[in-house]
Amino acid sequence: MSRQAVTKHLALLHMANLVVTLWHGRHKLHYLNPAPLKQIAERWIDKYHGRIPLALRELEQGLEKTAAGRK
Repeated sequence: MSRQAVTKHLALLHMANLVVTLWHGRHKLHYLNPAPLKQIAERWIDKYHGRIPLALRELEQGLEKTAAGRK
């Protein structure tokens, strides 16, 4: 990847608030911003959070039926 391509990608990530840029003298350092990533992850996880116990119960029941069928 060229330096110009990296610079463009970092600029887009910075505009999306996914990367924080800090200057130390002439050096420009980029760090991931965990806050928006956490918000996105929570939104996705919360969407399926209520279904997890049901899915685990169904998995357990299916495994028990399979195990009982083998005996």
